[in-house]
Amino acid sequence: MRIAIALLTATLALNGAALAQGSRIQSYHVQGKVWLLTGAASNVAVQIRDDGILVVDTGDKETAADVLAAIRALSPDKPIRWIVNTHAHPDHTGGNETISQAGMTVNGNPAAIIGHENVLARMSAEDRPVTEWPLNSFFEAGRDFYFNGEAIFLHHLPSAHTDGDIFVYFRGSDVLVTGDLFVTTHFPVVDLEYGGSIDGIVEGLNKALDITVPAWLQEGGTYVIPGHGRIADEADLVSYRDLALIVRDRVRASVERGLSLRQVQADRPSLDYDPRYNTEKWTSQMFIESVYRSLAPAQ
Repeated sequence: MRIAIALLTATLALNGAALAQGSRIQSYHVQGKVWLLTGAASNVAVQIRDDGILVVDTGDKETAADVLAAIRALSPDKPIRWIVNTHAHPDHTGGNETISQAGMTVNGNPAAIIGHENVLARMSAEDRPVTEWPLNSFFEAGRDFYFNGEAIFLHHLPSAHTDGDIFVYFRGSDVLVTGDLFVTTHFPVVDLEYGGSIDGIVEGLNKALDITVPAWLQEGGTYVIPGHGRIADEADLVSYRDLALIVRDRVRASVERGLSLRQVQADRPSLDYDPRYNTEKWTSQMFIESVYRSLAPAQ
């Protein structure tokens, strides 16, 4: 499981004009005050206005300098004030130190890193540098604050992709950042070793759908930045929720019938979704195994 998940940190390759010649990082204005940076190991969201800069996820350590350069290309003089981590995986948090040390809070310290307390526990247990930790952690179901003229909501999703998942909603810009709860590039990843579960993923996607609102003919409206892949909207989120829910229920029915993992995999419960989401790095068989073990951990 851990090897398979680690493979998912491969660099995204989306079309767009580079910020500077030779840069691997691409920038896209989503809407309002929020930008998307691609080309790191994960998507990076950036909110910019007069109060400074807030960054959601920082990519991996190898691309941190490029991410910082891309942020500076968008805003050369505004200070980086906040970093929010959607979960603990290194492809989303490996750049924490570089981005934080380049920023500054109003009291002169490096930019503050926010995350759920389970993220702090995971990162400290892995003996990662303290400068990467989200020392501004919280344990409650959510947190909210006001920055750059809009309300920002952090919603904890217990036992979803991991046990430290949060999604971030910029209310004024109407942009939702999901981390790896939702991606457009592959099947959902149930990271059992990090406390994830398929039931938590379905519940988390339903909570995300409570926030998103479509515009004309189910297009536009609230825009969604996934952990990996392209900018999406509510219709994309509905399709992904349906995938997770339908496959979960198929596997659960097989578990209740007493089928083994190999028998469930042979039944191919994700067959109708394989052409869209099956990849070499996270295959349908890997996905089905993670769902099965989430629903039948003792087998």
